[in-house]
Amino acid sequence: MKKSILSVVCLAASLIHAVAQNKITLEDIWKKGTFRAASFAGFQGMKDGLRYARLEENLLLAVPYISEGATIQTPELIADFSRLVYEGQRINPENYSFSDDEQVLLFSAASEQIYRHSSKSEFYVFYRKTGAIKKIFRDKVMYATLSPDASQVAFVYDNNLYVQHLESGKVQQITTDGRQGFIINGAVDWVYEEEFSMSRGFEWSPDGSYIAYYRFDESAVKEFGMDMYTSAPLYPERVQWKYPKAGEDNARVDVYVYNLERGQSVRCETGSERDQYLPRIKWTKNNKVLSVQRLNRIQNHWELIYFDAEAGTVKVVLEEISNTYIDISDDLYFLANGTQFLFTSDLSGYRHIWLYDTKTGKRKPITQGAWDVESVDGVDENKGLIYFSSYQISPLETHFYSIGIDGKKPSCLSPEPGHHAITLLPGNKYYVDRHSTYTNPEVISLVSLTQNKKEILEQNRKLNETLKSFQMGKARFGTLTLANGSELHYWMMLPPDFDSTKKYPVLMHVYGGPGANTVNNRWSGSNYLWHQMLTQKGYIVVSVDNRGTGHKGASFKKCTYLQLGKLEQEDQAEAARWFSSRCSYVDANRIGIWGWSFGGYLSSLCLAKSPEVFKMAIAVAPVTNWRFYDNIYTERYLRKPQDNRSGYEENSPVNYAGNIKGRYLIVHGTADDNVHFQNTVEMVKALIDANVDFDSEFYPDKNHGIYGGNARLHLYRRMTQFIEDNL
Repeated sequence: MKKSILSVVCLAASLIHAVAQNKITLEDIWKKGTFRAASFAGFQGMKDGLRYARLEENLLLAVPYISEGATIQTPELIADFSRLVYEGQRINPENYSFSDDEQVLLFSAASEQIYRHSSKSEFYVFYRKTGAIKKIFRDKVMYATLSPDASQVAFVYDNNLYVQHLESGKVQQITTDGRQGFIINGAVDWVYEEEFSMSRGFEWSPDGSYIAYYRFDESAVKEFGMDMYTSAPLYPERVQWKYPKAGEDNARVDVYVYNLERGQSVRCETGSERDQYLPRIKWTKNNKVLSVQRLNRIQNHWELIYFDAEAGTVKVVLEEISNTYIDISDDLYFLANGTQFLFTSDLSGYRHIWLYDTKTGKRKPITQGAWDVESVDGVDENKGLIYFSSYQISPLETHFYSIGIDGKKPSCLSPEPGHHAITLLPGNKYYVDRHSTYTNPEVISLVSLTQNKKEILEQNRKLNETLKSFQMGKARFGTLTLANGSELHYWMMLPPDFDSTKKYPVLMHVYGGPGANTVNNRWSGSNYLWHQMLTQKGYIVVSVDNRGTGHKGASFKKCTYLQLGKLEQEDQAEAARWFSSRCSYVDANRIGIWGWSFGGYLSSLCLAKSPEVFKMAIAVAPVTNWRFYDNIYTERYLRKPQDNRSGYEENSPVNYAGNIKGRYLIVHGTADDNVHFQNTVEMVKALIDANVDFDSEFYPDKNHGIYGGNARLHLYRRMTQFIEDNL
């Protein structure tokens, strides 16, 4: 029933759109900004639980939440960013944060991106009462963070951790051994940042008397290098950084706690095993007790450790062992009683919220059922409620819920079909709901948890009107059943003038990596529009979530363990055959597939392992051999290459290049720090060795996203032409 409702919603929306006659162009998508979605800039909930801060042009305002009755409440000016001047120079703030009392503002300017999550910036503090501005340090720094009382700022500079006392301006250097390529203090290395979604490597204690920080010794980690061709006029600039590939040495990681009063650091004893991961640190409700998460190298043994910074003692509080792997998340919440905490785990077969009591040593499930929790969004201990997002209604949709800490009285707070991205605001009275569906862009709403009121902050009215003026193909969701009984979800996009008596070529879009889905009832922006453009050209576009993707429990997600790519490729090929046999309008001789990153890997594998099914494939920034990729991601699913040779060799497109019969386009940015250009070079070499024809495109100095300038426009024009020529 739920699947039928989804199909009707999407089909109805697309039928309305199909009346219009305008055709989508690549310039509309990638150059003109025709389909650019509006956002809601600078939004932050304020501590009083009654107002939010937002950026309106150059004015940072404190705006009251949904008005009570007839009372008129006016916004308060926090800062006029157009008047921020330091030593005669105008400052252009980019991001901001408040002190705990919200009287001090810390903001960044002139930022330089480093990797996916990291950057360095100029930082300033602004005092609301006096209008005074102070600069942090003399140069650009990383991760500047106010102490809880706003008297100090901690930051990282040249791989060392510092504290600046704001009143005196005095800078205190906490670590001194930081050195590029060897020692990192207060930040994390490339692979932690990429695979554990981390960047800042330090945390103030709740009372500001301690700073916990990471120390990475990456001396033994091998370097990877690439040339930047357009940054210098004659000789390319060589860029090198530490990148641990599968099976190779990692950095040795330690956690320290610095006592600001004593000026001393104490190391947390995390065991004699050095080849391990410490992917999270977080202070408990006790100002002197730090929690550290420990994970073994093959990532199937997780432990939560308590470190007493005063006594120097360590205690393992909770552990979990899996016969596959354990995912790391931020869903760890310490309750005020000091003895209990909430965490998420797939121990039951689905990812759920659990309550653990350190006194009794017992764990209790809070949520239960054949569905996955996406995230813990907040906890209101006064009301005894947990707020969370989950896939309870459908694996295609996230919805917002509340449930008692006792596990009773669950309630769905966002029943409207689609995807709900939730931000619970301070005070637990309001939340921001970013709601979209497959055919409808995001609507941003401010919702009251107590008054049953909703205020639309951004409706994307202009974009919706624009979409109505363009010819759109019909879209629907569905399910197919594999020969082994597995049920896979898909979406299908049909041409606007679809005629079921005709035969159509089919382009499949794939990602298919562990826990990552493309079949979602949510707005996907540019890819959705490009696929719509292809339907206008007479193509059916399809996407299928193979085994190994998420939202359907641990067994569905983790069944690809040790043979990454095998079942995923088989599922995509079987899905293609399923559409050919079940849909009379599908031309079985004209099925193609395309994907990016893991999707590029799978599209390559599909063309190589199922040449009788796929006529063409496009692989953008593909992994072609998992030996070339980083060890945290790869070993999580395959273990080390020396321990699982078949898992690496039997699912590498490089080893099947000679099987390719169809047309193949391989694309890569030469400055891809994530999936290295080496992957494409090795695949091309294998194709040449096998005397197989192929097409290729490379983008000088572009990273994994291949964006900037005309890069995206050129890439999608190249892919569009390749599809038209070969499918």
